Amino acid sequence: MILPPMRDPRFVTIRRGGTLTDPDHHLLALWAATCAEHVLPLVESVRPEDPRPRQAVEHARAWVRGEVGMMQTRAAGGHAMGAARDLRGAPRFAAYAAGQAAVVAHVAAHELGAAAYAIKAVRAAAPEGDGEAAGRRECRWQRDQLPGAIRELVLDDQRLRNDICWSAFDC
Repeated sequence: MILPPMRDPRFVTIRRGGTLTDPDHHLLALWAATCAEHVLPLVESVRPEDPRPRQAVEHARAWVRGEVGMMQTRAAGGHAMGAARDLRGAPRFAAYAAGQAAVVAHVAAHELGAAAYAIKAVRAAAPEGDGEAAGRRECRWQRDQLPGAIRELVLDDQRLRNDICWSAFDC
């Protein structure tokens, strides 16, 4: 479970009664796509013939550009998560990160799902004994990618949801 029981209005679009603007929603989707793309090689190295995780990341970016709709993007996210089902370890987490990145178009709060699964992927791929340090490095890398307009929002979200995101954001 990576979503809190109560929806944070900061991650609900204005037209749905929250405070999230479309430009910030787009920035959240792009940041989530960046986090997921960073670990895509972990799934593509074991399933080079399966395009679903990469397609999910591409759909997230295409949604921001207005080239595909939310429903298509959400479906691409579901397909990427389907690609994860029979995988284990780092490849599975990387596919989940891609799926979570795509569904940010539907529910903005999935931005942390993409980031947390990417951190889990890096932890799982690290040599034995280096997983926690590798996860902290990935977390810091992700934070370096945050656009200024959403930086404080995401950092606060990480602080609030760290416990339900496998303590992924202790970096």
